[in-house]
Amino acid sequence: MKAKKEFYKECHLAGRQYHDVDIVWNELSVGMVLKLERDAENSYDKNAIQVIYERESDNECFLLGYIPRGENRTMSILFDSGWKDIFECRISKITPDTHYEEQIHLAIRINRNTMFNITPKNNYKIVQP
Repeated sequence: MKAKKEFYKECHLAGRQYHDVDIVWNELSVGMVLKLERDAENSYDKNAIQVIYERESDNECFLLGYIPRGENRTMSILFDSGWKDIFECRISKITPDTHYEEQIHLAIRINRNTMFNITPKNNYKIVQP
């Protein structure tokens, strides 16, 4: 059974004009999976979460921008608690002819925890990895 992913939020890519989007613009596409990394040392936002594109051909990473301030607090708490891998981030929309802050939208989903199986009777069973 494929692990289910629950919708968490959709947001725009913040700060795109200050980072590497223009370098890789022609490589970006709707549905593309992006990496999320915590940036606890960010002087502008104590809850900063970076959005990173890792090119498959050479594994080079490009900082595209950030999850918007004000929408990242819960995510940063989870990252800091060791739960970074529960999130999946994909490009949900690209609109090049709009304001730069609205050009790239992200869909963030939460990966289902596969360590627990839930039966129809709501009984929990720990599954050994």
